[in-house]
Amino acid sequence: MTGLQEAGRLGIKPFEEAKPVELRPHWTQEDVQLVIRAAYRQVLGNEHLMESERLVGPESLLQQGMISVRDFVRAIATSDLYREKFLYPNFHMRFIELNYKHLLGRAPYDQAEISYHLDLFISEGYEAEIDSYLNSPEYQSSFGDSVVPYHRDFQTDHPGQRTIGFSRLLQLYRGYANSDRAQGKKQPRLTWEVARNSATPISAPSAGALAGGLGGDRGSVYRLRILRNASPNSATVRRTTTEVLVPFDQLTTKLQQLNRAGSRVISVTAV
Repeated sequence: MTGLQEAGRLGIKPFEEAKPVELRPHWTQEDVQLVIRAAYRQVLGNEHLMESERLVGPESLLQQGMISVRDFVRAIATSDLYREKFLYPNFHMRFIELNYKHLLGRAPYDQAEISYHLDLFISEGYEAEIDSYLNSPEYQSSFGDSVVPYHRDFQTDHPGQRTIGFSRLLQLYRGYANSDRAQGKKQPRLTWEVARNSATPISAPSAGALAGGLGGDRGSVYRLRILRNASPNSATVRRTTTEVLVPFDQLTTKLQQLNRAGSRVISVTAV
């Protein structure tokens, strides 16, 4: 666990000091309201919610004990409100980053996770993509039916965690007073690190980070250095290394194609 001094400098002190929000047996209406506020804050990425945007129906069902906390989280994530805030304005890879953050409390760990969810979203649609997080064994073991999702990778005592998750999540999270939509850019934040399977240098949130995330402008064109398998019909059995230039708007598709073909991306650099 991060020390309190470092947690304050990195902007994650609220998560060091807070306990998960859970709807326990014999709850009161005050408990339900606490859960509702925490669920909106987590699933909507700390976005300000106007009174007219509240999901009155799901809130009422939760207050009556007719749905679980997980059902309420699902209602938020499958709502038109969530689509308008996070699906429509963003590239698909950014949308998937945010789904991981909002629903599993962590960042994607590798390109395989990104590719899986891209395939699922394209082939089965929006609700299947959302359900894949909420119905997963990871969600069940981490939150169950009663706990509001929270940013798990800021602590190190959860099963299945990977140490790379801390720096990845810190890049998606830029301070408790910030929101996911206030970060400005619609592009994914983790393309570089996920493709290279590398961690992000840790730095405290700053004015620049609040405006658009870590790393600055990474350019609109990338050079991919690729280790390819030999063709099955070729007499050559050695792997070959090649380089390709890929525009940013084609980068996700290209990485997905390479992953399916069994090729390995050795490096990704901005041109």
